[in-house]
Amino acid sequence: MHAVRVVAISGGKGGIGKTNVSVNLGVALSRMGRRTTLLDADLGLANVDVLLGLKPQATLKDVVEGRAMIDDVVMRGPENLQIVPAASGIQEMAHLTTQQTASIVQSFDALADRMDVLLIDTAAGITSDVTQFLCAAQEVVVVTCDEPTAITDAYALIKVLVQDYRIGRVRLVANMVRGEADGQRLYEKLESVCARFLDVTLLYAGCIPFDEAVRKAVRKQQPVSMLYPTSTAARAFHRLATTVDEWPIPTAASGHVQFFMNQLLQTA
Repeated sequence: MHAVRVVAISGGKGGIGKTNVSVNLGVALSRMGRRTTLLDADLGLANVDVLLGLKPQATLKDVVEGRAMIDDVVMRGPENLQIVPAASGIQEMAHLTTQQTASIVQSFDALADRMDVLLIDTAAGITSDVTQFLCAAQEVVVVTCDEPTAITDAYALIKVLVQDYRIGRVRLVANMVRGEADGQRLYEKLESVCARFLDVTLLYAGCIPFDEAVRKAVRKQQPVSMLYPTSTAARAFHRLATTVDEWPIPTAASGHVQFFMNQLLQTA
């Protein structure tokens, strides 16, 4: 069994384009030849399938309740991106019991040999449903934009991860910025506060510039990297995917999907 890179993507608040980053990063990694699975872990308000214009016949709720196997749930997205849809608008899915989480853990064993990268699109905020996925992943990516409440909420999320869960490394993606210089400044602004008050290494993963092509792609329910491949945003997503692909490969033990799932259970 080979190692799988597990990357959890989150943000302190809604409206920052977190899911759009997750989807387009997944498409870009798949295009690079990495077998990529995107888990929609926003278990209360899932919308990965909406962004891609897909209509799930079954979701994780069906797996949890024994009505479907994981193979019945997995959907094939653009560039052969595998998508595991959650259940949108179903309150109980946002508060899984340990036993229910265990059923998801076991079901993912069937996918382990079919992926090189597992991306987890979490909900926004700092609820336990979010932090348990973040604590189990090998890499935590926080998405934010250059707007006061977004920066404040991103810092609040990082603070909880560091002080309550002892996470020592977080990566930052600056979304919807005017350019690379603004993305770097946003990172430096947040990094200086983290360095002063938190025992954490905040690393800059990159930025996605504001691009009207993204808005058009969302309206058409397609990834911007496919609909407008030469756009500024599409090129930025390719650079981000290249960066992610260069992160250290996990060791054999900690890199197994089962290890991630066991971590998820322990955190829950």
